[in-house]
Amino acid sequence: MASALACSRADVPSPNGSGSLPVAVAPTSTSPAVPTQAPAATATESPTATILAPAPLVSPTFPPTVTAETGEDSETVVYDTQAGDTPRAIAVRFGVLPSDLTSAGAPLPADDELMDIGTRLVIPRRLTSTGPSEQLIPDSEIVFSPNAADFNVSTFARNLGGYLTRYQEYVAGDMRSGPEVLALAARDNSVNPRLLLALLEYQSGWVTNPTRPSGDAWKYPMGRIEPGDAGLYRQLTWAANELGNGYYGWRSGTVTEVRMRDGIKLRLAPELNAGTVALQWYFSLHDTTQVWAADIGPDGFIATYEKLFGDPEDYYHPLYEPGLEQPEMILPFLPGHIWSFTGGPHGAWEREAAWAALDFAPSTMVVGCSVSEDWAVAAAPGLVLRSENGVVVLDLDGDGREQTGWSLLYLHIAADQRVAAGTFLQAGDLIGHPSCEGGTATGTHIHLARKYNGEWILADSALPFTLSGWQARAGTKAYEGALVKDGEMVLACPCASKETLLSR
Repeated sequence: MASALACSRADVPSPNGSGSLPVAVAPTSTSPAVPTQAPAATATESPTATILAPAPLVSPTFPPTVTAETGEDSETVVYDTQAGDTPRAIAVRFGVLPSDLTSAGAPLPADDELMDIGTRLVIPRRLTSTGPSEQLIPDSEIVFSPNAADFNVSTFARNLGGYLTRYQEYVAGDMRSGPEVLALAARDNSVNPRLLLALLEYQSGWVTNPTRPSGDAWKYPMGRIEPGDAGLYRQLTWAANELGNGYYGWRSGTVTEVRMRDGIKLRLAPELNAGTVALQWYFSLHDTTQVWAADIGPDGFIATYEKLFGDPEDYYHPLYEPGLEQPEMILPFLPGHIWSFTGGPHGAWEREAAWAALDFAPSTMVVGCSVSEDWAVAAAPGLVLRSENGVVVLDLDGDGREQTGWSLLYLHIAADQRVAAGTFLQAGDLIGHPSCEGGTATGTHIHLARKYNGEWILADSALPFTLSGWQARAGTKAYEGALVKDGEMVLACPCASKETLLSR
């Protein structure tokens, strides 16, 4: 039950109404909590007796490798590494083990470390049947990357005169025009607005056709026909989440195939980039195999994109620079204060596409939602770009753009005494008070996620979410997991049992 409950994003209620359980921790000591020691494999100690208990951290197992069908003298393939590649993810995609990867250059990094772009690998050919290998779109046109930072959705849409400009919807406390709704969905989910416009045009014609669509094309313009997902914002948010399932699943090595509406499964070509996989995954949700092939073919979606914006490769921007590391960050609360680690890696904003977020709750005797007297603090120095609707966004490079460099998103920060936009903070400066504001939650806490160049950075990845030396580890389900440091472990659970407590 614990793994299914956690906070949701701001502005729009969660479709299933889930939220973090109340955290009630008696502040029995003013000294820092002592984290639990990482359990040995033979440990038999029972978890703390609470309604909910932390799930033990389970190390992921490597998926079975594909059996070669070409005999002992199997062929090899040459692969040049792309942005975000790790030996483990590459091996999963090619159906081999990391030890099967060889390079004539320098020794390969550890399995879960980032590889330099353009490293030439020689890999045994184990896959004999895969889907199309043509790369359709760069990664930087899937996420809200630096090359989209100056793109104005309203100006673009107005010049084309489609129905989108006449549409209105009430979102996040205001009545907004269609272009404003799309721009908001792009920003919130960190998905490229050009991509959302092209998908909206391809599926329902809203961008260029001035006539109001009829039937499902008006109520469900992205083709997700579910009452809870009616309206443009919910439709775009669903689309963004599914694009993210493909994109971030390819990044992490958890997605290797697509399944069509007619039940046909297809192994993804291992040389694809994450952006192309995002599109192949997205269209597989709608299509039979034949229709899917047309949608991702040269006369399908990409043709629509090119009519609107030209060659997608013209917008390429490298998302990972060589030697990229997370800047130093501290736990997001005051020193000496005991907090609970209530949520391990889970969805950054909408549902669970990118497990980039962590949840923390202050000690309290109050059950349920209230504004805490405790403070959330800046985990790193930066400029406050946004402070609204329970959200605070901290721009760590201080250039005033959320789409460039590192940024941190805080959610559920109360309006009262919340830091103002435009403020420059040092690490440890006050952000605001934890609450349930800005989304769906059933207990007071804060939600923290990272982005780099517009891409959500998975909490348990080659760039692990590290706070005061504590590294995030994902569990087998969203919200499970742990923070680990020097052989110690703090487990995630909304139950606030002793295994979840920590301080700095």
